Amino acid sequence: MARRVVGIAAAAAVMGLLIGGGAAARSPAPEPDASGKFPRFESLRANKVFMRTGPGEQYPVEWIFLRRDMPLEVIVSVEHWRKVKDWQGAIGWVHQKMLWPHRDAMVTGAVRALHASPAPNAAIVARAEPGVIGKLVECQGAWCRIEAGDYGGWLMRGEIFGVEPTETYP
Repeated sequence: MARRVVGIAAAAAVMGLLIGGGAAARSPAPEPDASGKFPRFESLRANKVFMRTGPGEQYPVEWIFLRRDMPLEVIVSVEHWRKVKDWQGAIGWVHQKMLWPHRDAMVTGAVRALHASPAPNAAIVARAEPGVIGKLVECQGAWCRIEAGDYGGWLMRGEIFGVEPTETYP
C-alpha cells in the first residue's frame, strides 16, 4: 500500500485565525496503561509521526502525520504502541513516545466563530479556520474553550476534534 501523508495547510499551521498492511504477524493482546481509560485523547509530540498498520516497527507505515500537537483519539494500548484514530477517522498504530497527554483540539468543518463566553449570542472574539489547533482549556456542557496563539474563545464541541461528546474537562 502506498504511503499517505497527512498535513494541514501552512496557513492553518500558523494558526489561521481571522480577527473578528503486512499484518501476517500475530498482534499482542491489549493491556491497560497508566491512565487505564479508553478512549481518550492525546496529542502528537513531534512534527513527523508514522502511523503503522500494526503495533510494531515491522508493520508498514500507512500514514505520516506532519503536525505537532494534533490530537488523536487513543483507542487501545499494546505494550509501547497505541491504536489511534485521527480527525478523519483513519485508524492505525503510533509508538507511545510520539504521543503526550497534552490536550489540544482541532477546528473541523468550516470557519468557526470563537465566542467570548459559552453562548451562541456571545460576542465573537475571533474566527478560526479548519485545521487550527489550540490548547483545550476547559469544557462546560456543549461548549469548549481553546487558546490558539494570542486568541482564545469558546466553540461548540461539535466544531472541534479532541474531546469526547460528554467528557468533563478538565
